[in-house]
Amino acid sequence: MTELDFDPSPILGPGGAVSRRLPRYEPRAEQLEMARAVARAIVEGSHLVVEAGTGVGKSFAYLVPSILAASEAGKKVVVSTHTISLQEQLLHKDLPFLRAVMPCEFTASLVKGRSNYISLRRLESAGARALATFQHPDEFDHYHALRSWAKETDDGSRSDLDFRPAAAVWDAVASENGNCLGKRCPRFNDCFYFKARRRMRTANILVVNHALFFSDLALRAEGFGLLPDYDVVVFDEAHTLEAVAGDHLGLRITSGQVDYLLTRLYNERSRKGLLAHFDLDEAIDATRPARIAASAFFGEIARWRESDGRPNGRLRSPIGLQTELPEALRRLGSSILEGAKEIEDEGQRLELTAAGDRCDLTAEMIDRWLQQSEPDGVYWVDLEGSPSRRRTVLAAAPIEVGPVLNRLLWQEGPTCILASATLCSGSPPDTRFVRGRLGLSGGQSLQLGSPFAYREQARLHIARGMPDPSEDADGFERACLKAIPHYVELTGGRAFVLFTSYRFLEAASRLLLPWFVDRGIPLVSQSDGLPRSKMVESFRSRPGSVLFGLDSFWQGVDVPGEALSNVIITKLPFSVPDRPLLEARLEAIRRRGGNPFVEHQVPEAVLKLKQGFGRLIRSREDRGIVVILDPRVLTKPYGRTFLDALPDCPRSIDSARFDGPAR
Repeated sequence: MTELDFDPSPILGPGGAVSRRLPRYEPRAEQLEMARAVARAIVEGSHLVVEAGTGVGKSFAYLVPSILAASEAGKKVVVSTHTISLQEQLLHKDLPFLRAVMPCEFTASLVKGRSNYISLRRLESAGARALATFQHPDEFDHYHALRSWAKETDDGSRSDLDFRPAAAVWDAVASENGNCLGKRCPRFNDCFYFKARRRMRTANILVVNHALFFSDLALRAEGFGLLPDYDVVVFDEAHTLEAVAGDHLGLRITSGQVDYLLTRLYNERSRKGLLAHFDLDEAIDATRPARIAASAFFGEIARWRESDGRPNGRLRSPIGLQTELPEALRRLGSSILEGAKEIEDEGQRLELTAAGDRCDLTAEMIDRWLQQSEPDGVYWVDLEGSPSRRRTVLAAAPIEVGPVLNRLLWQEGPTCILASATLCSGSPPDTRFVRGRLGLSGGQSLQLGSPFAYREQARLHIARGMPDPSEDADGFERACLKAIPHYVELTGGRAFVLFTSYRFLEAASRLLLPWFVDRGIPLVSQSDGLPRSKMVESFRSRPGSVLFGLDSFWQGVDVPGEALSNVIITKLPFSVPDRPLLEARLEAIRRRGGNPFVEHQVPEAVLKLKQGFGRLIRSREDRGIVVILDPRVLTKPYGRTFLDALPDCPRSIDSARFDGPAR
């Protein structure tokens, strides 16, 4: 079999199936080149890393050869994305269109985590325990709404709901691996989760998110798995892989999780809970020492973090704290499992068994964190929320995900296609940084530019003479407060202003608001606390708006058309080097004789800058400007690396003498 068997040309090339269906469709040489490279990688069973610039149409470029491989050679293909919006595009737009134009049949299915589905058996049994387990009036309302919805929904997953059920209610009715009777369940034939699994096993193309994929990968290392065996995996938005893999190959336990577990079992104030319903007095008695131990343990951890701990909460060695919590949780779990033996109803018995197992698992995770059982991991403590509602977080992650991914995925796994608009950095740009971080040494690399005419569609403005933010942070921020209004006026609003600091974003929003009000320019700021989707909706619906955004607006936000004609980047997006995980990674580079700033911080920031720049031009009709206020792109030796990575477009070097408002 050769790549010609999966030749995408009859579909994507000139006069192909897509152009015949879409009269205004223009075949793109970059798209066809990428599709052929994907076909070649699938045939050869090799990995491919491909940077495809904005407008290449990378989803068609990997979907077409994947579909041909699935239909012609029986390949099972997983497509993994980072954002929900891309999943929705694939499922509701791209795949249905290709099904209509391609000369082969295929099936595709969205795969969600099990806890997204309602369990009909648990829904019924939760009703019998409702008075004993639900604590608040709205929980009863949500439960009855779920009963009505379960009779009408075809999907049975949480995303099909038009409201957000209370956590206690959803947890009582969600499908769980350890709380399932399988084929013995009286509702097995109607089960939404098993219907989804049957679709998953027969589908040619599975669409998942990165979080689920890496959860599955971690389980496979333990001999389990959520996904069926697959031959090819395509990672779209592959620039996010290191961060997501680190999260799901690490550890996270919060004081809130432990408190929620104990309260769900037995609430001393209301005398309600799962254990109260079954009258398990011995287990109820065991919740008290567990709660006391949890309060003492997390309180001691928080005090250590505030007084003796390092400023970033990182642990260089086990904390040496003596605690009864793991043993108290295990005793509680044993009491629950003993009590479960007396319950005749198999479904209700399983409910208790799952709760006992959860106590044991929580104890094991706390022990692993305390003992720092992973030698190549970094461990730290975070404090979240206000002092009155503080949550203590115990976290751990592998310092390097590359060796883990190399062992679990690249060496023995399927053919892997890594695609993104931003995978190349350096001067000249290449994929070495991303490959090194992910531990991917083999396979091919491909760099494709954008078909957009950036020289006609975009102009880059760089402010010369701004204070250096690394030497005069206050002066730089004062200058930004003058520069932002100047550049906003150039386009009559219609701008994203991208920040790297919440503190400065909040201050800029507050100090510049009178200026925006005076000129009738709507300001949408992330400091207002709106969800990202609501912010984008507000920005689009009010002409001439300006949006102040942080991390989540540097990538994955698509606003084509005149609504967005200006992207102002306040500061080069270097990660804060004192965060425990980044600190440990930089130390590892230093230990092996490398330069952490040059080898990690600069290329990482370059990729993020490219993402921010990419917000501007999303179609052939878009026009606008990108502004960089950080003078270091002109004054520092590494500045050339940032500028070389950006699309080739006209550049203006502007004098930083602005008349906007200052602090």
